[in-house]
Amino acid sequence: MPITCIAQNRVLSAAISGEIDQHSAKEMMSTLDRQIDIVLPRSLTLDFGGVTFMDSSGIALLLRAYRRMLELGGTLAVEHVSSQPSKVLRCAGVDRFIKFE
Repeated sequence: MPITCIAQNRVLSAAISGEIDQHSAKEMMSTLDRQIDIVLPRSLTLDFGGVTFMDSSGIALLLRAYRRMLELGGTLAVEHVSSQPSKVLRCAGVDRFIKFE
C-alpha cells in the first residue's frame, strides 16, 4: 500500500511511498481522508521519504490534507522531502503555507 498510517493520541503520521501521480493520488487521498475522519488528529505528519516522483497530483494531495487540518484546527507537517518533490512544491509556492523539510 502506498500509504501506511500510525495514529496515537490524536497525532496521525502517514508514510507515503512510490509515485504520487494522477494514477495513484486518488487512492492516496481516499486513504488519508478515511484516516483523518477516524482519528480527527490535532497534528498530521506526512513522511515523503519513500516518494520517488510527484507531479501536480501530489500538490492536490497536500492541499486537501492542509484544508482538512485547517477544518479540524490542527497542523500539517511534511518531512523527508527528497529533491524532485521539493522542487515541485517550491515552484508551486506550497512552501509558503505548508511546512516541509
